[in-house]
Amino acid sequence: MSSRAAPIAVETFGCRLNALESEAIRRAAQAAGLEQDLFILNTCAVTNEAMRQARQTIRRMRRDHPERPIIVTGCGAQIEPETFADMDEVSLVLGNREKTDPQIWAHLKQTLAQGTRMRVSDIMQIPDQPEEHFGSGLVDSIEGQTRAFVEVQTGCDHRCTFCIIPYGRGPSRSVPAAQIITQIQLILERGIHEVVLTGVDLTSWGHDLQGEPSLGQLVRDLLRNVPQLPRLRLSSIDCIEADPILLDVIAHEPRLMPHLHLSLQAGDDLILKRMKRRHTRAQAIAFCQSLRKLRPNIVFGADIITGFPTESEEMFQRSLDLVDECGLTHLHVFPFSPRAGTPAAKMPQVDARLRKERASRLRTKGNEVLSRYLHAQIGKTLHVLTERGGIARAEDFTALTLESDIPHGQLLNVRVTKMQDETLFASPI
Repeated sequence: MSSRAAPIAVETFGCRLNALESEAIRRAAQAAGLEQDLFILNTCAVTNEAMRQARQTIRRMRRDHPERPIIVTGCGAQIEPETFADMDEVSLVLGNREKTDPQIWAHLKQTLAQGTRMRVSDIMQIPDQPEEHFGSGLVDSIEGQTRAFVEVQTGCDHRCTFCIIPYGRGPSRSVPAAQIITQIQLILERGIHEVVLTGVDLTSWGHDLQGEPSLGQLVRDLLRNVPQLPRLRLSSIDCIEADPILLDVIAHEPRLMPHLHLSLQAGDDLILKRMKRRHTRAQAIAFCQSLRKLRPNIVFGADIITGFPTESEEMFQRSLDLVDECGLTHLHVFPFSPRAGTPAAKMPQVDARLRKERASRLRTKGNEVLSRYLHAQIGKTLHVLTERGGIARAEDFTALTLESDIPHGQLLNVRVTKMQDETLFASPI
Protein backbone atom coordinates (compact mmCIF):
# COMPACT_ATOMS: atom_id res chain seq x y z
CA MET A 1 0.00 0.00 0.00
CA SER A 2 1.41 3.42 -0.83
CA SER A 3 0.47 7.08 -0.58
CA ARG A 4 2.12 9.58 -2.94
CA ALA A 5 2.02 13.36 -2.99
CA ALA A 6 4.89 14.87 -5.02
CA PRO A 7 7.61 15.50 -4.24
CA ILE A 8 7.33 13.25 -1.13
CA ALA A 9 6.61 9.55 -1.62
CA VAL A 10 5.63 7.41 1.38
CA GLU A 11 5.63 3.62 1.01
CA THR A 12 3.72 1.76 3.72
CA PHE A 13 3.98 -1.80 4.95
CA GLY A 14 1.79 -3.47 7.56
CA CYS A 15 -1.20 -2.44 9.59
CA ARG A 16 -3.82 0.30 9.51
CA LEU A 17 -1.88 2.21 12.15
CA ASN A 18 1.09 2.38 9.82
CA ALA A 19 -1.15 3.63 7.02
CA LEU A 20 -2.57 6.29 9.33
CA GLU A 21 0.89 7.29 10.51
CA SER A 22 2.19 7.45 6.96
CA GLU A 23 -0.37 10.16 6.29
CA ALA A 24 0.88 12.00 9.39
CA ILE A 25 4.48 11.62 8.17
CA ARG A 26 3.57 13.03 4.76
CA ARG A 27 1.81 16.00 6.34
CA ALA A 28 4.68 16.65 8.77
CA ALA A 29 7.20 16.64 5.93
CA GLN A 30 5.06 18.95 3.81
CA ALA A 31 4.46 21.29 6.76
CA ALA A 32 8.23 21.54 7.18
CA GLY A 33 8.42 22.86 3.63
CA LEU A 34 10.47 20.00 2.28
CA GLU A 35 10.69 20.42 -1.47
CA GLN A 36 13.44 17.96 -2.29
CA ASP A 37 12.44 14.56 -3.61
CA LEU A 38 12.19 12.08 -0.74
CA PHE A 39 11.42 8.40 -0.40
CA ILE A 40 10.04 7.50 3.02
CA LEU A 41 9.55 3.84 3.89
CA ASN A 42 7.26 3.09 6.85
CA THR A 43 8.17 -0.49 7.78
CA CYS A 44 6.45 -3.40 9.53
CA ALA A 45 8.19 -5.92 11.82
CA VAL A 46 5.47 -8.53 12.32
CA THR A 47 7.20 -11.15 10.15
CA ASN A 48 10.60 -11.82 8.66
CA GLU A 49 8.92 -11.57 5.26
CA ALA A 50 7.83 -7.99 6.00
CA MET A 51 11.41 -7.08 6.80
CA ARG A 52 12.68 -8.80 3.66
CA GLN A 53 10.17 -6.92 1.53
CA ALA A 54 11.26 -3.63 3.10
CA ARG A 55 14.92 -4.27 2.24
CA GLN A 56 13.94 -5.30 -1.29
CA THR A 57 11.90 -2.11 -1.72
CA ILE A 58 14.81 0.03 -0.53
CA ARG A 59 17.13 -1.52 -3.11
CA ARG A 60 14.53 -1.00 -5.83
CA MET A 61 14.05 2.64 -4.80
CA ARG A 62 17.77 3.30 -4.99
CA ARG A 63 18.12 1.51 -8.32
CA ASP A 64 15.23 3.45 -9.90
CA HIS A 65 16.03 6.82 -8.31
CA PRO A 66 19.70 7.01 -7.34
CA GLU A 67 19.50 10.71 -6.48
CA ARG A 68 16.71 10.59 -3.88
CA PRO A 69 17.37 10.39 -0.12
CA ILE A 70 15.70 7.31 1.44
CA ILE A 71 14.29 7.67 4.96
CA VAL A 72 13.35 4.44 6.76
CA THR A 73 11.04 4.42 9.77
CA GLY A 74 8.27 2.33 11.40
CA CYS A 75 8.35 -0.75 13.61
CA GLY A 76 11.06 -2.49 11.60
CA ALA A 77 13.32 0.54 11.92
CA GLN A 78 12.55 0.86 15.63
CA ILE A 79 13.33 -2.78 16.42
CA GLU A 80 16.27 -3.32 14.04
CA PRO A 81 17.68 0.16 13.28
CA GLU A 82 21.16 -1.17 12.49
CA THR A 83 19.74 -3.50 9.83
CA PHE A 84 18.67 -0.49 7.80
CA ALA A 85 21.43 1.92 8.84
CA ASP A 86 23.99 -0.57 7.53
CA MET A 87 22.40 -0.47 4.06
CA ASP A 88 24.30 1.88 1.77
CA GLU A 89 21.03 2.84 0.09
CA VAL A 90 19.54 4.29 3.29
CA SER A 91 20.10 7.96 4.14
CA LEU A 92 18.48 8.06 7.60
CA VAL A 93 16.68 5.74 10.03
CA LEU A 94 13.96 7.27 12.24
CA GLY A 95 12.29 5.56 15.20
CA ASN A 96 8.55 5.34 15.72
CA ARG A 97 8.58 8.30 18.08
CA GLU A 98 10.67 10.43 15.77
CA LYS A 99 8.79 9.81 12.54
CA THR A 100 6.07 12.43 13.09
CA ASP A 101 8.13 14.88 15.15
CA PRO A 102 7.85 18.26 13.35
CA GLN A 103 11.34 19.23 14.52
CA ILE A 104 12.86 16.17 12.87
CA TRP A 105 11.38 17.11 9.52
CA ALA A 106 12.08 20.81 9.95
CA HIS A 107 15.81 20.05 10.31
CA LEU A 108 15.97 17.11 7.93
CA LYS A 109 18.27 18.80 5.43
CA GLN A 110 20.78 19.65 8.15
CA THR A 111 20.56 16.13 9.57
CA LEU A 112 21.27 14.58 6.17
CA ALA A 113 24.08 17.05 5.48
CA GLN A 114 25.72 16.09 8.79
CA GLY A 115 25.70 12.44 7.78
CA THR A 116 23.59 11.32 10.75
CA ARG A 117 22.49 7.71 10.17
CA MET A 118 20.00 7.09 13.00
CA ARG A 119 17.56 9.01 15.17
CA VAL A 120 15.93 6.26 17.24
CA SER A 121 14.97 6.80 20.89
CA ASP A 122 14.01 4.21 23.53
CA ILE A 123 10.36 3.43 22.74
CA MET A 124 9.90 1.77 26.15
CA GLN A 125 10.33 5.12 27.89
CA ILE A 126 7.04 7.06 28.12
CA PRO A 127 7.64 10.73 27.15
CA ASP A 128 6.60 13.61 29.37
CA GLN A 129 4.41 15.19 26.69
CA PRO A 130 1.21 13.17 25.99
CA GLU A 131 1.08 14.30 22.37
CA GLU A 132 4.38 12.49 21.79
CA HIS A 133 2.67 9.17 22.48
CA PHE A 134 1.04 8.92 19.08
CA GLY A 135 2.64 8.61 15.69
CA SER A 136 -0.57 9.49 13.83
CA GLY A 137 -0.77 12.97 15.28
CA LEU A 138 -4.52 12.22 15.27
CA VAL A 139 -4.86 12.95 11.55
CA ASP A 140 -8.44 13.28 10.38
CA SER A 141 -8.24 10.97 7.37
CA ILE A 142 -6.10 8.97 4.99
CA GLU A 143 -6.07 10.46 1.51
CA GLY A 144 -8.32 8.45 -0.78
CA GLN A 145 -10.15 6.61 2.03
CA THR A 146 -13.94 6.76 2.48
CA ARG A 147 -13.93 6.06 6.22
CA ALA A 148 -11.76 7.71 8.86
CA PHE A 149 -9.42 5.77 11.14
CA VAL A 150 -8.77 7.27 14.56
CA GLU A 151 -5.81 6.02 16.58
CA VAL A 152 -7.04 5.97 20.18
CA GLN A 153 -4.35 3.72 21.64
CA THR A 154 -0.85 2.54 20.86
CA GLY A 155 1.67 0.16 22.38
CA CYS A 156 1.08 -3.08 24.27
CA ASP A 157 1.77 -4.26 27.83
CA HIS A 158 1.28 -7.94 27.00
CA ARG A 159 4.07 -10.26 25.93
CA CYS A 160 2.68 -12.91 23.61
CA THR A 161 5.57 -15.23 22.91
CA PHE A 162 5.34 -14.85 19.11
CA CYS A 163 5.00 -11.07 18.96
CA ILE A 164 7.76 -8.50 18.47
CA ILE A 165 5.45 -5.49 18.18
CA PRO A 166 5.62 -4.30 21.84
CA TYR A 167 9.30 -3.60 21.22
CA GLY A 168 8.39 -1.47 18.23
CA ARG A 169 5.47 0.36 19.79
CA GLY A 170 6.37 0.51 23.49
CA PRO A 171 3.99 0.33 26.47
CA SER A 172 0.26 0.87 26.12
CA ARG A 173 -0.81 4.52 26.01
CA SER A 174 -4.29 5.97 25.47
CA VAL A 175 -5.71 9.16 23.98
CA PRO A 176 -8.12 10.82 26.44
CA ALA A 177 -11.78 10.47 25.52
CA ALA A 178 -12.39 14.22 25.21
CA GLN A 179 -9.63 14.51 22.64
CA ILE A 180 -11.02 11.58 20.65
CA ILE A 181 -14.54 13.04 20.66
CA THR A 182 -13.25 16.43 19.47
CA GLN A 183 -11.29 14.72 16.70
CA ILE A 184 -14.33 12.79 15.49
CA GLN A 185 -16.47 15.91 15.49
CA LEU A 186 -13.90 17.54 13.19
CA ILE A 187 -13.90 14.44 10.98
CA LEU A 188 -17.67 14.62 10.56
CA GLU A 189 -17.39 18.21 9.34
CA ARG A 190 -15.53 16.80 6.32
CA GLY A 191 -18.56 14.71 5.35
CA ILE A 192 -17.21 11.38 6.63
CA HIS A 193 -19.97 8.91 7.64
CA GLU A 194 -17.95 6.14 9.25
CA VAL A 195 -15.19 6.15 11.86
CA VAL A 196 -13.00 3.22 12.87
CA LEU A 197 -11.33 3.22 16.29
CA THR A 198 -7.95 1.58 16.02
CA GLY A 199 -4.93 0.73 18.17
CA VAL A 200 -2.26 -1.87 18.79
CA ASP A 201 -4.20 -3.37 21.72
CA LEU A 202 -7.54 -1.60 21.48
CA THR A 203 -9.24 -3.25 24.47
CA SER A 204 -6.50 -1.96 26.77
CA TRP A 205 -7.62 1.62 26.07
CA GLY A 206 -7.96 3.68 29.24
CA HIS A 207 -5.86 1.57 31.62
CA ASP A 208 -3.25 4.33 31.82
CA LEU A 209 -5.72 7.21 32.15
CA GLN A 210 -7.08 8.71 35.35
CA GLY A 211 -9.91 6.56 36.70
CA GLU A 212 -8.94 3.72 34.33
CA PRO A 213 -11.96 3.98 32.01
CA SER A 214 -12.74 1.04 29.74
CA LEU A 215 -13.12 0.80 25.99
CA GLY A 216 -16.84 0.26 26.55
CA GLN A 217 -17.07 3.58 28.37
CA LEU A 218 -15.25 5.31 25.51
CA VAL A 219 -17.58 3.85 22.88
CA ARG A 220 -20.70 4.63 24.93
CA ASP A 221 -19.63 8.21 25.68
CA LEU A 222 -18.50 8.80 22.11
CA LEU A 223 -21.86 7.76 20.66
CA ARG A 224 -23.72 9.83 23.26
CA ASN A 225 -21.65 12.95 22.64
CA VAL A 226 -21.53 12.65 18.85
CA PRO A 227 -25.14 11.79 17.96
CA GLN A 228 -24.56 12.83 14.34
CA LEU A 229 -22.04 10.00 13.78
CA PRO A 230 -23.84 7.41 11.59
CA ARG A 231 -21.43 4.49 11.84
CA LEU A 232 -18.72 3.48 14.30
CA ARG A 233 -16.44 0.44 14.03
CA LEU A 234 -13.80 -1.20 16.20
CA SER A 235 -10.72 -2.41 14.35
CA SER A 236 -9.76 -5.50 16.38
CA ILE A 237 -10.37 -6.59 19.96
CA ASP A 238 -9.16 -9.15 22.47
CA CYS A 239 -12.27 -11.07 23.56
CA ILE A 240 -11.04 -11.67 27.12
CA GLU A 241 -10.68 -7.90 27.69
CA ALA A 242 -14.13 -6.89 26.40
CA ASP A 243 -15.81 -5.16 29.36
CA PRO A 244 -19.52 -5.39 30.30
CA ILE A 245 -20.25 -1.84 29.10
CA LEU A 246 -18.84 -2.67 25.67
CA LEU A 247 -21.04 -5.77 25.46
CA ASP A 248 -24.08 -3.69 26.43
CA VAL A 249 -23.29 -1.08 23.75
CA ILE A 250 -22.87 -3.81 21.13
CA ALA A 251 -26.25 -5.21 22.11
CA HIS A 252 -28.20 -1.95 22.09
CA GLU A 253 -26.47 0.63 19.87
CA PRO A 254 -27.22 0.13 16.15
CA ARG A 255 -24.65 2.78 15.18
CA LEU A 256 -21.89 0.47 16.44
CA MET A 257 -21.49 -1.81 13.44
CA PRO A 258 -22.20 -5.55 13.92
CA HIS A 259 -18.74 -6.75 12.94
CA LEU A 260 -15.92 -7.65 15.30
CA HIS A 261 -12.46 -8.85 14.38
CA LEU A 262 -11.05 -11.01 17.17
CA SER A 263 -7.45 -11.73 18.07
CA LEU A 264 -7.89 -15.49 18.65
CA GLN A 265 -4.61 -16.84 17.20
CA ALA A 266 -5.29 -20.55 17.91
CA GLY A 267 -7.97 -23.05 18.89
CA ASP A 268 -5.96 -25.35 21.15
CA ASP A 269 -5.55 -24.53 24.85
CA LEU A 270 -1.96 -25.75 25.14
CA ILE A 271 -0.90 -23.71 22.12
CA LEU A 272 -2.73 -20.68 23.54
CA LYS A 273 -0.83 -21.17 26.79
CA ARG A 274 2.49 -21.43 24.95
CA MET A 275 1.57 -18.30 23.02
CA LYS A 276 0.92 -16.63 26.40
CA ARG A 277 -2.56 -15.64 25.31
CA ARG A 278 -5.01 -14.65 28.03
CA HIS A 279 -8.09 -16.57 26.87
CA THR A 280 -8.97 -20.23 26.54
CA ARG A 281 -10.73 -21.99 23.70
CA ALA A 282 -13.93 -22.26 25.77
CA GLN A 283 -13.85 -18.54 26.58
CA ALA A 284 -13.55 -17.61 22.90
CA ILE A 285 -16.49 -19.83 21.96
CA ALA A 286 -18.60 -18.55 24.87
CA PHE A 287 -17.81 -14.94 23.92
CA CYS A 288 -19.02 -15.42 20.36
CA GLN A 289 -22.13 -17.33 21.44
CA SER A 290 -23.11 -14.74 24.04
CA LEU A 291 -22.62 -11.82 21.65
CA ARG A 292 -24.66 -13.56 18.96
CA LYS A 293 -27.53 -13.82 21.44
CA LEU A 294 -27.20 -10.10 22.23
CA ARG A 295 -26.82 -9.06 18.56
CA PRO A 296 -28.09 -11.83 16.26
CA ASN A 297 -26.76 -10.16 13.08
CA ILE A 298 -23.19 -9.82 14.36
CA VAL A 299 -20.37 -11.18 12.18
CA PHE A 300 -16.97 -12.26 13.45
CA GLY A 301 -13.55 -12.22 11.86
CA ALA A 302 -10.40 -13.56 13.48
CA ASP A 303 -6.62 -13.79 13.26
CA ILE A 304 -5.31 -17.36 13.46
CA ILE A 305 -1.70 -18.55 13.30
CA THR A 306 -0.86 -21.99 11.89
CA GLY A 307 2.21 -24.04 12.69
CA PHE A 308 3.05 -22.39 15.99
CA PRO A 309 5.97 -24.25 17.65
CA THR A 310 4.96 -27.72 18.95
CA GLU A 311 1.59 -27.61 17.14
CA SER A 312 0.51 -31.15 16.29
CA GLU A 313 -2.07 -32.17 13.71
CA GLU A 314 -4.62 -32.65 16.51
CA MET A 315 -3.90 -29.16 17.85
CA PHE A 316 -4.29 -27.67 14.38
CA GLN A 317 -7.58 -29.52 13.95
CA ARG A 318 -8.93 -27.60 16.97
CA SER A 319 -8.19 -24.35 15.14
CA LEU A 320 -10.10 -25.68 12.13
CA ASP A 321 -12.99 -26.66 14.39
CA LEU A 322 -12.94 -23.23 16.06
CA VAL A 323 -14.15 -21.64 12.81
CA ASP A 324 -17.50 -23.42 13.12
CA GLU A 325 -17.72 -23.35 16.91
CA CYS A 326 -17.21 -19.58 17.05
CA GLY A 327 -19.13 -19.00 13.82
CA LEU A 328 -16.27 -17.12 12.18
CA THR A 329 -16.91 -15.56 8.76
CA HIS A 330 -13.75 -13.61 7.88
CA LEU A 331 -10.36 -15.25 8.56
CA HIS A 332 -6.92 -13.67 8.54
CA VAL A 333 -4.58 -16.67 8.44
CA PHE A 334 -0.84 -16.46 9.03
CA PRO A 335 1.69 -19.30 8.93
CA PHE A 336 3.94 -18.87 11.98
CA SER A 337 7.01 -16.74 11.33
CA PRO A 338 9.72 -16.89 14.03
CA ARG A 339 11.02 -13.45 14.99
CA ALA A 340 14.43 -13.15 16.61
CA GLY A 341 14.10 -11.85 20.15
CA THR A 342 10.79 -13.56 20.89
CA PRO A 343 10.44 -16.67 23.13
CA ALA A 344 8.58 -18.57 20.39
CA ALA A 345 11.63 -18.38 18.14
CA LYS A 346 13.51 -20.57 20.64
CA MET A 347 10.77 -23.22 20.87
CA PRO A 348 10.79 -26.47 18.81
CA GLN A 349 9.73 -25.35 15.34
CA VAL A 350 7.16 -26.90 13.02
CA ASP A 351 8.52 -27.51 9.52
CA ALA A 352 7.97 -24.41 7.35
CA ARG A 353 6.26 -26.41 4.60
CA LEU A 354 3.81 -27.83 7.13
CA ARG A 355 3.06 -24.36 8.51
CA LYS A 356 2.18 -23.17 5.00
CA GLU A 357 0.19 -26.33 4.22
CA ARG A 358 -1.90 -25.86 7.35
CA ALA A 359 -2.41 -22.19 6.50
CA SER A 360 -3.67 -23.25 3.06
CA ARG A 361 -6.13 -25.71 4.62
CA LEU A 362 -7.40 -23.12 7.07
CA ARG A 363 -7.81 -20.54 4.31
CA THR A 364 -9.78 -23.09 2.30
CA LYS A 365 -12.03 -23.58 5.31
CA GLY A 366 -12.38 -19.81 5.63
CA ASN A 367 -13.28 -19.45 1.97
CA GLU A 368 -15.98 -22.11 2.36
CA VAL A 369 -17.69 -20.43 5.33
CA LEU A 370 -17.43 -17.00 3.71
CA SER A 371 -18.93 -18.33 0.48
CA ARG A 372 -21.89 -19.78 2.37
CA TYR A 373 -22.39 -16.52 4.22
CA LEU A 374 -22.26 -14.45 1.03
CA HIS A 375 -24.68 -16.75 -0.76
CA ALA A 376 -27.15 -16.31 2.12
CA GLN A 377 -27.16 -12.54 1.50
CA ILE A 378 -28.74 -12.84 -1.97
CA GLY A 379 -32.13 -11.15 -2.00
CA LYS A 380 -31.52 -9.21 1.22
CA THR A 381 -31.74 -5.45 1.66
CA LEU A 382 -28.53 -4.04 3.16
CA HIS A 383 -27.54 -0.58 4.35
CA VAL A 384 -24.17 0.25 2.80
CA LEU A 385 -21.48 2.89 2.60
CA THR A 386 -20.24 3.42 -0.95
CA GLU A 387 -16.52 3.41 -1.67
CA ARG A 388 -14.37 4.24 -4.67
CA GLY A 389 -14.30 1.83 -7.56
CA GLY A 390 -17.97 0.87 -7.43
CA ILE A 391 -17.63 -1.00 -4.13
CA ALA A 392 -19.79 -0.67 -1.03
CA ARG A 393 -19.56 -2.06 2.52
CA ALA A 394 -22.54 -3.34 4.46
CA GLU A 395 -22.85 -2.84 8.21
CA ASP A 396 -21.27 -6.27 8.79
CA PHE A 397 -18.36 -5.20 6.53
CA THR A 398 -19.47 -7.44 3.66
CA ALA A 399 -18.14 -6.06 0.37
CA LEU A 400 -20.52 -5.63 -2.55
CA THR A 401 -20.08 -4.51 -6.14
CA LEU A 402 -22.68 -1.93 -7.14
CA GLU A 403 -24.53 -2.36 -10.42
CA SER A 404 -25.07 1.40 -10.68
CA ASP A 405 -22.57 4.27 -10.67
CA ILE A 406 -22.93 5.82 -7.20
CA PRO A 407 -20.56 8.50 -5.81
CA HIS A 408 -18.35 7.30 -2.97
CA GLY A 409 -19.13 8.24 0.63
CA GLN A 410 -22.90 7.73 0.34
CA LEU A 411 -25.11 5.81 2.78
CA LEU A 412 -27.98 4.01 1.06
CA ASN A 413 -30.03 0.83 0.93
CA VAL A 414 -29.29 -1.78 -1.71
CA ARG A 415 -30.74 -5.13 -2.66
CA VAL A 416 -28.30 -8.00 -3.19
CA THR A 417 -29.06 -9.44 -6.62
CA LYS A 418 -26.53 -12.20 -7.23
CA MET A 419 -23.17 -13.75 -6.40
CA GLN A 420 -20.60 -14.31 -9.12
CA ASP A 421 -17.06 -15.60 -8.57
CA GLU A 422 -17.46 -15.15 -4.80
CA THR A 423 -18.49 -11.50 -5.29
CA LEU A 424 -21.87 -10.08 -4.30
CA PHE A 425 -23.61 -7.65 -6.66
CA ALA A 426 -26.27 -5.19 -5.51
CA SER A 427 -28.56 -2.49 -6.88
CA PRO A 428 -29.73 0.67 -5.07
CA ILE A 429 -33.35 0.61 -3.92
